[in-house]
Amino acid sequence: MTQQTPPPSAGETAIGAGALTTAQKAALTSGAGDFVTEAAGDIPALSLSDGPHGLRVPKDEGDGGQFDLHSAAPATCFPPAVALGSSWDRDLARRVAAAIAAEARAHAVHVVLGPGINIKRSPLCGRNFEYFSEDPFLTAELGGAVVRGLQESGVGAALKHYAANNQETDRMRVSADVDERPLREIYLRAFERIVRRDRPWSVMASYNALNGVPLSENRRLLTDILRTEWGFDGVVMSDWGAVRDRVAALRAGLDLRMPGTGGRTDREVVAAVESGELDPEELDAVVRRLALLARRATAGAGTEPAGPVPYEDHHLLAREAAERCVVLLRNESSLLPLDPSAGTVAVIGELARTPRYQGAGSSQVTPTRLDTPLESLREQARGARVDFAEGYLLTDDDDPALREELAAGAERLAARVDTVVLFLGLPARDESEGFDREHIDLPAAQLALLDRVLAVNPRVAVVLSNGGVVRTSPWHERVPALVEGWLLGQGGGSALARVLYGHADPSGRLAETIPLRLEDSPSYLSFPGEEGHVRYGEGVFVGYRGHDRRGDEVAFPFGHGLSYTTFDHGRLSVAAQDGGQRIEVRVTITNTGERSGREVVQVYVRAPDNSGVARPVRELCGFATVDLEPGESREVLVEIDRADLAHYSEREGGWYVVGGTYRIEVGASSRDIRHTAELPVEGDPSRVRLTGRHTLGEWLAHPVGGPVLLDAFTRGRAARRGASEGALADPVMRRFLAGMPLEVIAEFPQSPFSLAEVPELCERVAGRG
Repeated sequence: MTQQTPPPSAGETAIGAGALTTAQKAALTSGAGDFVTEAAGDIPALSLSDGPHGLRVPKDEGDGGQFDLHSAAPATCFPPAVALGSSWDRDLARRVAAAIAAEARAHAVHVVLGPGINIKRSPLCGRNFEYFSEDPFLTAELGGAVVRGLQESGVGAALKHYAANNQETDRMRVSADVDERPLREIYLRAFERIVRRDRPWSVMASYNALNGVPLSENRRLLTDILRTEWGFDGVVMSDWGAVRDRVAALRAGLDLRMPGTGGRTDREVVAAVESGELDPEELDAVVRRLALLARRATAGAGTEPAGPVPYEDHHLLAREAAERCVVLLRNESSLLPLDPSAGTVAVIGELARTPRYQGAGSSQVTPTRLDTPLESLREQARGARVDFAEGYLLTDDDDPALREELAAGAERLAARVDTVVLFLGLPARDESEGFDREHIDLPAAQLALLDRVLAVNPRVAVVLSNGGVVRTSPWHERVPALVEGWLLGQGGGSALARVLYGHADPSGRLAETIPLRLEDSPSYLSFPGEEGHVRYGEGVFVGYRGHDRRGDEVAFPFGHGLSYTTFDHGRLSVAAQDGGQRIEVRVTITNTGERSGREVVQVYVRAPDNSGVARPVRELCGFATVDLEPGESREVLVEIDRADLAHYSEREGGWYVVGGTYRIEVGASSRDIRHTAELPVEGDPSRVRLTGRHTLGEWLAHPVGGPVLLDAFTRGRAARRGASEGALADPVMRRFLAGMPLEVIAEFPQSPFSLAEVPELCERVAGRG
């Protein structure tokens, strides 16, 4: 990836440590309290607040109360990332972030702790509801939009959790053991893209270790990659309580330790400076970065817009966002949308009356209001009768008689209506920050209820409420309509009702695969690890990359989602622009149905077979949304950077585009490819300096070394010895020799070149490179 980092804004680089004492400088490197930074000299204190889908600030002004998850001041609860990821809508994410920023400024909050952009490696991760996707490109596009929306509005983003924070089990200590290629391609790629393009003001280091080194003390990640390689000029803060050795963390590149420690770590930093363990310039560099963050975050002080926060407008935005996030997975015989004037409807399931609209943990928001699905459905029914049955409990009450009474009542109601809308999902106790799930099944009582309802009424639309993927097989094949409702924020109830009654088109698309079984998940055999280590054994084959490579059947693929209308994909054209640095993909989309709707056009790329490494069958490289009226057609343009065709090559020491013919695929999901086109792409020059220790296969694959070696087989000493390229022409012999170092082949009696000539061959390659 070669995106250029924008230079700092005017005036941002002329900030020094000033006339601060060592003690004052040290104090700046730790919080003054739970969610407030220290002030010193002309550097003001900053207020931080949990996010990322809404504020969690204390009811009273000040720093107290933020660790009490249930006493925060009201704020708009927008759809969490699990839902927002399914919108595939950059502009929507940006508008949501701008609204959060407006509320942050009203509460004098300078930095919102988000967005969370970790990859959904396993469906079991307890914090998946805070993350966008299993795909780094989609994650980067939506996460970057959130960063822009916050910071354009004058509030800093804290991009988190850096990095490879993909489970909650042993999260404070576990070492994520990841090879370099998957680390770069999957787990760092979204961070790199956002840091280079969107310039977040801060990055939060995660709790875990990476390959044995705690992230808070990982100089390679915090300094060598983040700052030197990517050009990050902001502040690196810790996750809360993550730092064990303050001086080691500071030397690694961690600027701000949160929360405060009452001066203990400040004294450790001062002592390290006085003893010579810590170079004073290292401390000054940290202070300059903290001063820069303060300047950025207070640049708009005193210019807040007049008037109160428009919470009602924000609620309507939360509802709009929730509508865009609903995914229609299945709709046989067009059971949906419901017709308010035709037949009777029963709403069954306690989740319709007591909705789950966000996850548990540090991101919990106290909503300004809450739309429930049950009341909203009754409103949308326009006076038609909508009956309700609880069906099951969301509590731990194990009273068998009560459970049977609730299920039996729901069964009786289902038998006497035309259509059932059945709400199923996970209770809050099943998924939260702090622990991982043990399975992906719905509660047994809910599945038993589903069987009883289907036995008396086949016209059932199931609506799911869950923060992480749940297993839908095999029962989804017996359900005519299935809606993935995720956790939709405070406007989710009215959004679901509007979608179910057809006042809004279900335009969401899955941002993660729904597997047939947990055991099919590519990470299944290496999650959550053991004895303090978790091995990322699936490599780059995360999510759909793994399912496609293995040819797995899945319940619903990445990118899937239906609409109340239909779309035709036609007239695909692909062309290289700007000397091959940019690829334009154009496709004409036509609404062939009878309703207006939104299509998400997805562009995948398949690399040529000569990559030399195992590549996914296809990888998402671009997408666009288009709204169309019935019969309307529009050409959609999706641009792909040539850099996004690269894989991370350890041999080449960085991102590397292999030359060859790439297949551009356009479709409605990773398993619904409508059109393909081929595009020749010139490869990057190899940075590898070939030696005699490289194998014959590596020489032949090298764009310069290959021709040089073939020439050696047909000229010079080879001709004098009567040898020829016959050994390479024989496919069996070629495979036999492919894994042998060139200097070993040179010692064979029939070799076309001698051991003494190998250095000459190496120099010829170096000279042409």
